[in-house]
Amino acid sequence: MLLKRSSVKHSSEVLKNLNKFYKRKEIQRLGAENGLDARLFHQAFISFRKYIMESSSVSADLHIILNDICCGAGHVDDLFPFFLRHAKQIFPMLDCMDDLRKISDLRLPPNWYPDARAIQRKIIFHAGPTNSGKTYHAIQRFLSAKSGIYCGPLKLLAHEIFQKSNDANVPCDLVTGEERVFANEDSRQAPHVACTIEMCSTNTPYEVAVIDEIQMIRDPARGWAWTRALLGLCAEEIHVCGEPAAIDLVTELMYTTGEEVEVRNYERLTPLTVLDYALESLDNLRPGDCIVCFSKNDIYSISRQIEARGLECAVIYGSLPPGTKLEQAKKFNDPDDPCKILVATDAIGMGLNLCIRRIIFNSIVKPTVNEKGEKEIDSITTSQALQIAGRAGRFGSSFKQGEVTAMHRDDLARLKEILSEPVPPVQAAGLHPTPEQIEMFAYHLPDATLSNLIDIFVSLSQVDGMYFVCNIDDFKFLADMIQHIPLNLRSRYVFCTAPLNRKEPFVCTTLLKFARQFSRNEPLTFDWLCRHTKWPLAAPKNIKELVHLEAVHDVFDLYLWLSYRFMDMFPDAVLVRDIQKKLDDIIQIGVCNITKLIRASQSAAAPGTAEVVSEDFPLSRTQRDARVVSDRHGGTEALSIAVEAAGLRRAKNLRSPRLGGRQEDMKSYGRGSLANRLLREGLLTQEMLRQLESEWQDQHRNGRYGFGSKRDDQHSSKATGKKRK
Repeated sequence: MLLKRSSVKHSSEVLKNLNKFYKRKEIQRLGAENGLDARLFHQAFISFRKYIMESSSVSADLHIILNDICCGAGHVDDLFPFFLRHAKQIFPMLDCMDDLRKISDLRLPPNWYPDARAIQRKIIFHAGPTNSGKTYHAIQRFLSAKSGIYCGPLKLLAHEIFQKSNDANVPCDLVTGEERVFANEDSRQAPHVACTIEMCSTNTPYEVAVIDEIQMIRDPARGWAWTRALLGLCAEEIHVCGEPAAIDLVTELMYTTGEEVEVRNYERLTPLTVLDYALESLDNLRPGDCIVCFSKNDIYSISRQIEARGLECAVIYGSLPPGTKLEQAKKFNDPDDPCKILVATDAIGMGLNLCIRRIIFNSIVKPTVNEKGEKEIDSITTSQALQIAGRAGRFGSSFKQGEVTAMHRDDLARLKEILSEPVPPVQAAGLHPTPEQIEMFAYHLPDATLSNLIDIFVSLSQVDGMYFVCNIDDFKFLADMIQHIPLNLRSRYVFCTAPLNRKEPFVCTTLLKFARQFSRNEPLTFDWLCRHTKWPLAAPKNIKELVHLEAVHDVFDLYLWLSYRFMDMFPDAVLVRDIQKKLDDIIQIGVCNITKLIRASQSAAAPGTAEVVSEDFPLSRTQRDARVVSDRHGGTEALSIAVEAAGLRRAKNLRSPRLGGRQEDMKSYGRGSLANRLLREGLLTQEMLRQLESEWQDQHRNGRYGFGSKRDDQHSSKATGKKRK
């Protein structure tokens, strides 16, 4: 029987009692006991309150309870059974909470690998800085073993060990997410394998396993792969290589498996000196120098300025194909090649053997993306700085000693501090839900989307202090993107674990098309892929075209990755690999002519944004000013103050005798230099710049906050006064 809500005398009294119910600690405790954490409890209450206050009718038993409470004959706690019933309707997992908690219990990861627990493994930790020979000694043991597996963080590293092993007459296969190469012509599995760490087998027995860069076990996105390898590899000897900061955590993890850790410490093989002077000008470059930038746009700017001085430079950054990186490294290392300068991102931190005399940090701040997806700029960590600086003076190269400095004098002192600070110990190891765990969740929650299943899993998961659940934002992004496409859960899970950069729209769109074609059970043929990517492609004429070619290369990688998981649906891996090699050659041509592409791009850009940034204007200081200003001011005013600060600093550097003519100078400088930097750093778009300029002009006409305004003159007077002091 249903009764109209209008029979409840006083809706305000009902609302008052509902809020009283919500605030009671006893009710919150009962909710927690029934699976409602603080977030779920709040969401359930909002829905319950809305149901009572806004629905056309409530059930008779709830109607009676509400009347009793309003009349003082009942207690608000009597609402709990009705609240819980409502909560279970909107959160179905509450009915099977015990089962879900058992499935998502991540407190004993060692138990997930019974084959590894069945043998007594010997763990050897090779600890030391970059260029200390730690990995070399582990690889020597790998080569001398009857069977072995090498697990590295990069395709380049796996390929290097694969090459080195076969050159030493030790048959070794190569396994990466996109590629399988057999040492034996008949495709028999070799006793040795070099692989990217995500691809290692935890079922195959080996005599020796090598896990490289173990400190990446703390990586927010990929740490789970190192945890899985460390706990799960079935090898008599596990050789772990990495920073000393990971020793304590590895020792603790192995204590839980009953295995002891032998630590072998290594010292750097060649001296590394932090110079007492900054480079300050690109005119001071010497052969063997490497300028490290933290954005592709800075690489474009620096490389053009270098070649404007009649010098050749090689260029390496993360989104380049591995083949192009190797070719650029080969060009830089070749003593007979006129290219003696390298401009690179932190991609050189691992995976490439480079003959570098001196590392020059163009900046000590690095753009990052926080948990909310917002772009932030923070100082590089000690671990990052040491990894990059350590590339100078590699043992066995023509440079017997490495040097490190900064581009700008102001950054050098801070760089010295960063390099001298101890690396914080690695605190926890990453974990990730397995397909089997998600399938069991789906069995209990058949109507939940994959993204919701992941959210529920993470919210219910229990980990002890030595572990953390890895960031799953990329997984959820892909899950939401393909949610409308009809796929079975296992296939959907595989698509969501595809390695792609979600900032690349072309690659994301392609994955969507792959999934849609796959769901129709239509094979993705070579011809289909060529039509979609408009293959064959010409050499790039500008930077935009080069970036697109890099995205197409990633699409080919994506196809190959999927072809090893769905061979029938992605049948033309051999043909795709052939055109990918051709595309690599085309990209190499573009990178070799990168300064021409930059000039072509800038000539087509909007007036005022094409100017190359002056080298005497430190990037790090510009970014710091813009960041501080944006925290204190809004919109146009923030930009104007940041530009003014830049102009005043430049005027000071030039020792201008007066500031009277600064207005026009700062306007043009701001448009050309600071605005250009903000554009190139992604902190400002062309559309935003046009809008800001329009607002700026309007405000200037109205006498508010423009450069000619009273407020601005006051700000300038204060700045000048401080300068005099």
